[in-house]
Amino acid sequence: MNISNPRIQLAFALLCTAIFTLFAGKADAQILNIERHRLKSDTVRFLMNARFGLNINNRSAAEDSPVNLFGVNSAANAIYKGDKHGYIFVGQTDYLAINDSEFLNFGFAHFRVNFFRDRKLNYEAFTQASYDNFRGLDPRILGGVGIRLRVVETEKSELILGLGGFYENERWQHPDNESTVEAEFVKVSAYASVRKDFNENLTFNAVLYYQGGYDAGIEDVRHRVSGNVNFNTKITKRLALNNSFEFGYEDKPIVPITKFIYALRTGVLISL
Repeated sequence: MNISNPRIQLAFALLCTAIFTLFAGKADAQILNIERHRLKSDTVRFLMNARFGLNINNRSAAEDSPVNLFGVNSAANAIYKGDKHGYIFVGQTDYLAINDSEFLNFGFAHFRVNFFRDRKLNYEAFTQASYDNFRGLDPRILGGVGIRLRVVETEKSELILGLGGFYENERWQHPDNESTVEAEFVKVSAYASVRKDFNENLTFNAVLYYQGGYDAGIEDVRHRVSGNVNFNTKITKRLALNNSFEFGYEDKPIVPITKFIYALRTGVLISL
């Protein structure tokens, strides 16, 4: 195999970065699921986790075909459980560039307040800012309110249903030209969150979201569905296997982009 081939160098760099991102991010993947984190025991009032990763190299074999890689990934997650209310912050950024080409530039910050969190029927308010430059989104700003119903609550399982509404404003760049499209909606939001501890070694949690709003410009409703599924398997006291699957689907994107996106992550977590 000719390692000096620029295409091989590029593929190898992408592979190394994927492995680096996988192991750098797995420790926090479970916490990034808002529902999974806030359903933990109330014996802990404040929890916080932060991560930062940096990857820079120019390991090129050919002097006339350099491959310069630059990658940054970070996450900050915190939850505070007061006597009556709960406060949650989740943030994440991911950036990857090879030479002058950006392969990934994504980030978001989410803040949520859960009012009267111990009640079976409680309330929440939230706001979020996000961007996804590779897909042409910069930015998306939203804020809303909703209700949460704790349908099932046991030591090993829980089912939460949520319903609310929010205002969303977003700006997209068309993938085929330099034009931008701005859109704003009032949308309905619904979600279901499930947690199940099969035993002390195997846990499962999933959350499914639906968002929809009427767009007068196309005289139709735009639908968005997203979800997150996590399996966590404890192998030994210090070794665990983490698996997660995230996806998003929009039936009528604002600009012509891929309707269905997903991320499948698996890795080993070592606790020292």
